Amino acid sequence: MKQYILLHYGFTKPTPEIMTAWGKWFESYSDTIIDMGGHFMDGREISKEGVKKLPLGLDSITGYTIVEAENMDEAVKIAQENPYTSSIRVYELKSQ
Repeated sequence: MKQYILLHYGFTKPTPEIMTAWGKWFESYSDTIIDMGGHFMDGREISKEGVKKLPLGLDSITGYTIVEAENMDEAVKIAQENPYTSSIRVYELKSQ
């Protein structure tokens, strides 16, 4: 099995229905979730131009989850069933 990181994008204040849907998603994939990750707050971007504030919005990275899957297609299927706000990006984690 390979590991994939699901980067969650987009923030709006969650409704009770969304929170319930998230709980059901986590429960339904509990056997494939390696790290439930976390939810991000505001952040900073550091570049050669300096430091820029990153407030939460619809194009912000708002969290991550690490899952185990046979291949990218399976990881994408897991992500598609997530009650995401804006989008999810899936990347395979390189094994050591």
